[in-house]
Amino acid sequence: MLPDEVYKRRHYGTPQSILLIVSNFTVFAVLASIFADGKTVNWFFWVGMGLLAIYNILNIRKDREEYNRARIIAYVISVLLMAGMFLMFRAKV
Repeated sequence: MLPDEVYKRRHYGTPQSILLIVSNFTVFAVLASIFADGKTVNWFFWVGMGLLAIYNILNIRKDREEYNRARIIAYVISVLLMAGMFLMFRAKV
């Protein structure tokens, strides 16, 4: 027989905010490597980024109670990092 404390422990897994940041970087990396690696940016890159933005809005609205101050700051920093990476990829640094 197991003690009662074992059943009271809960592990909720990876927070949705971390999964959102990881999925953002994954989709961005794939889109940038395929559609934004020349002198011009393909229109499908912008369509993909627009769909990613819609996904982010819906995901944040669905899990609004999970986003505290620290997670919002992490999300904003990740978006700024993606913008910086895009500029760096375009500059061919």
